[in-house]
Amino acid sequence: MANISDIAKLAGVSVSTVSRVLNRNPYVSESKRLAVQRVIDELDYTPNRLAVDLIRRETKSIGVILPYTNNQAFDQILHGILNRSVELGYTVTVLPTKYDAKQELGYMHMLKSKRLDGIVITSRSNPWEKLAPFAKYGTIVACEYVEHPEIGCAYLDRYASFVEAFALLKEKGHTRVAFTTARREQSSSTQLTIQAYRRVFGELPPEYHLSNCYNMDDGIRAARLLLDAPRRPTAVYANGDEVAAGIVQYVKSLHMLVPEDFAVIGQENQPVGIALDLTTVDHRLVQVGEQAFNLAIRKSADKIEIPYRLIVRKST
Repeated sequence: MANISDIAKLAGVSVSTVSRVLNRNPYVSESKRLAVQRVIDELDYTPNRLAVDLIRRETKSIGVILPYTNNQAFDQILHGILNRSVELGYTVTVLPTKYDAKQELGYMHMLKSKRLDGIVITSRSNPWEKLAPFAKYGTIVACEYVEHPEIGCAYLDRYASFVEAFALLKEKGHTRVAFTTARREQSSSTQLTIQAYRRVFGELPPEYHLSNCYNMDDGIRAARLLLDAPRRPTAVYANGDEVAAGIVQYVKSLHMLVPEDFAVIGQENQPVGIALDLTTVDHRLVQVGEQAFNLAIRKSADKIEIPYRLIVRKST
């Protein structure tokens, strides 16, 4: 099997010139680059990518830690990351955790072993005290605001978006408002939702918060529980348009009017929400993913806020 020394001899150039061609170094004359490429093609030479990565000190590969691969919100972030990776010729490795803290830390060691140039964390289980030390081995970017000076982040003001959604329902005359979340209090997003609720409505009745909601079936389950409650809510803020669609489907099956009798707000402006004309909070997660990827490849610890938008439709 040929090596770069063989290529250098046949092309009449130095080994370092062959190395520069393989690493796409711009400081190689066109004549020498063509000579080297001609020999590479004749020998059908395939470079050892691991060796090339060691020379370049980068893998052109970014890892993405996300809890689930079948969640619309995380899918949108991943979509934004993949958009940029295709444009710039990077490989993306998806690292699902199911919120397993031990698995999450195991993925972080991929930075230490130089198998990845950086990691984008869409949602996490471990505290930053455990994750931040890995920044000395590679770039870490969060999809939430992080004060740590070595952690870049592409984030949105979730708290403000939750307050605005609840305030809209209150303006429409709703005082008995429920909401759904994915995880319970261990999630920072859930904690912010609860804080926003209390700011707008005061004390939170326990039965008005339903967790483990990810899709339409969960929305149907949530609607069934809420509508059977002694003090039935008149509005629900769902943690995704798919969950909101399940709520609407169940309410319609009872021949109730929507939104006259029961208001529903979703999140992320998903196709199902557009089809049902649902009011939604669009956190622009595709843009979050794109900006997170940009920070990762730039090895940047900048903090970039992505503005959300409240899209008001008939559901309120």
